[in-house]
Amino acid sequence: MIDPEQLKQIQPSRGMPFTVQKIGHVVLNVTDLERSLRFYVEVLGFRISDIYPDSMVPGGMAFMRCATDHHGVALVGSAKKASGRSEMHHMAFAVASLDEVFRSREHLRRHGVEIVYEGRRRAGCQIAVEFLDPDGHHLEIYWGLDEIGSDGFVRPPEEWRQTRTLEEAVDDAPPGQDTSLREPSLYVRRAQ
Repeated sequence: MIDPEQLKQIQPSRGMPFTVQKIGHVVLNVTDLERSLRFYVEVLGFRISDIYPDSMVPGGMAFMRCATDHHGVALVGSAKKASGRSEMHHMAFAVASLDEVFRSREHLRRHGVEIVYEGRRRAGCQIAVEFLDPDGHHLEIYWGLDEIGSDGFVRPPEEWRQTRTLEEAVDDAPPGQDTSLREPSLYVRRAQ
């Protein structure tokens, strides 16, 4: 049985000689490099920085960026089968506004992408759309992840507001999360 409070007591060693600043990049094995590259570029908006041919990496390798770093995601085309999601649970991409999460949902639907969850989970309170890439990797586009200040305060569980749609997430915001949309037309009331 896992004791969450006991596990929260695990701390970095004193005198660490380095500090990890951010997650730098993720490299995924894919079954069809071109198909996956088209998904990440044409559907998700990544930009290609570099490509390795088969002679450099079996199956080829594509480096993509979503910001100024050379790459945030890279793809290696040597997978023999689609992801069984046993190695990685999911990878998430932050967007600048709640409106963008709504627009991403509609964009993914237009491209026939399988959406597996939308709304707000619990810890972190981000509002998100979760979906699968062509190889079955679980991806997330999110906004509004709680930030932890220098005081170390973390939102208590009684303030979490799990929802199952983006609209519910707007309607039932946790304390301090501004869920007003700049583009109210994005909000679609679903028939009950």
